[in-house]
Amino acid sequence: MVGAKSIYMVSDGTGWTAEHSVQAALGQFDHCLVDRACPVNTHMFSGIGDVEQLMEIVKQAAREGAMLAYTLADPSLAQSAKQACEIWDIPSTDILGPITEAIATHLGVSPSGLPRGAPGRTSHLTEEYFRRIDAIEFTIKQDDGALPQNLHKADFILAGVSRTGKTPLSTYLAHEGYKVANVPIVMGVQVPKTLFEVDPEKVFCLTINPVVLQTIRRARAKNLGFSDEVRSNYSEMDYVREELEYASRIFAQNRIWPVIALVTGMSSSRLEIHINELCYMDSEVTGKAIEETAAVILRLYNDRKTKCVMPRISKRY
Repeated sequence: MVGAKSIYMVSDGTGWTAEHSVQAALGQFDHCLVDRACPVNTHMFSGIGDVEQLMEIVKQAAREGAMLAYTLADPSLAQSAKQACEIWDIPSTDILGPITEAIATHLGVSPSGLPRGAPGRTSHLTEEYFRRIDAIEFTIKQDDGALPQNLHKADFILAGVSRTGKTPLSTYLAHEGYKVANVPIVMGVQVPKTLFEVDPEKVFCLTINPVVLQTIRRARAKNLGFSDEVRSNYSEMDYVREELEYASRIFAQNRIWPVIALVTGMSSSRLEIHINELCYMDSEVTGKAIEETAAVILRLYNDRKTKCVMPRISKRY
């Protein structure tokens, strides 16, 4: 991307912590990134285990004018990164160091200095790890309406028309350890009867503003090279509105199902949640991030389990 500034993410492990920390921080700059006023390129360098590798990355960052964000468990490696960035005048931040030092002081125990999964560390293959793997495998197999007979095994079921974000949201929740199935709503295709037989508190319905949906579908149809006839059926406004209305009629068959809708305006977005036609909560959001929608679903689900009368979704993002 021309004129974009680079952020190098360096890790002696998988880089998961560095990547998610940087992405979370970049979320604070949506107002600048969306219109490309301050474009950014991110680059991941994971599994960096020696100073020689590290110095090559630092030199490249200096040549490119990049920033360095690192998670290096080895204190000597982290110190080398800090010193090299100072020498080469590279803006940098140690993501892992400060919190590790704070926890070490609090516990009165020195950190191991080993990245997760390194030889010599206690196995990171915990019960939680296997639970997440199981959830991810289940979710992949259940994508796009596959194996409807297994819906009762899911922790969550997402229903909605094409391009309402079911798959990425399912994947995100799966990485959080939840088994997720998603059910596409398509005109002319019968919805699996098991959707109406499972625990209704598992089901969450996704919808979207028709104008936004049409824009998304047109881009997808163009990228996939759909024929003019297919493109017309898939992304024309009359068809989009008709399909959303069809989905709404299906959602209305069970009043317990929440309908989560993104309404996009010129200057802001709003996440609307309709439940049982008894309440309406409105949360201002600066964009529809997957993690925000996932947080809404988890909050609704947990509120129901704790018998909360009104969903507590009034937080401003």
